[in-house]
Amino acid sequence: MAAIKNLAATVRSGAGKGAARSVRREGRIPGVIYGGGIAAESISVDYRELNKLIYAGHFLTTIFDIDIEGRTERCIPRDYQLDVVKDTPLHVDFLRLRAGSRLRVNVPVHFTNQDTCPGIKKGGSLNVVLHSVELRVPADQIPDAIIADLSTLDIAESLHISAIKLPEGCKPTVADRDFTIASITPPARVEEAPVVAAAPTKGKK
Repeated sequence: MAAIKNLAATVRSGAGKGAARSVRREGRIPGVIYGGGIAAESISVDYRELNKLIYAGHFLTTIFDIDIEGRTERCIPRDYQLDVVKDTPLHVDFLRLRAGSRLRVNVPVHFTNQDTCPGIKKGGSLNVVLHSVELRVPADQIPDAIIADLSTLDIAESLHISAIKLPEGCKPTVADRDFTIASITPPARVEEAPVVAAAPTKGKK
C-alpha cells in the first residue's frame, strides 16, 4: 500500500474564474475539498508541488494529509484539470476520507514473468486488454497495483480477473462477468509470395 503524503494548503476566498486567475498569478492552484458530510471548502496549493505530484504518477490513488493552516484533512484526489496547451495544473478536487469509507479507483495492472511465459517463449505476443482495473477498495488501503502473473499462460490463452489475487478488501466494480485482462496471441505468419517464372524471351532475327 502507498504511504500517506503530506500537502500544505491555504483557505481560498472568492469564487469564479476571476478569483481562480488571481490565485494562479500568485503561483498557486485553486482547489476544492468536498465530501464526508461537510460543506465543500475552497483551498489553494503550491503550483510547483502539485505539478510535481501529478507527474510523479499514481496521483489519483495517493492519500494525502492536507494541512490547511494548522488543521489536517485526510483526502484523496478525485480530479484535476490541465491547461490544454501547456499541460500545467489549473484546478484540483479532493475528496475527504472518513474511517470505514470505500472508494472506486482505477488500479494499474503490472504484468510479471513475461520472460518465462510459455506462449511468449513460443513466439506469441502479449495482448494487454486492460492496463488498469476499477476496484472498490478501503479508503485507507488503496493498492499501488495488482499483479498479473503470466508464468502459465500459453498461446491463445487468456488471463481473467478471477485468476488475479486481489488485495484484501478489494473487489472489481464489474461483478457480473469474469472479464479478460490479457491474452497471448499466436505469432504472425509471414506469407511468402509465389515465385513467378520469367517468360521466355524471343530471339532477335
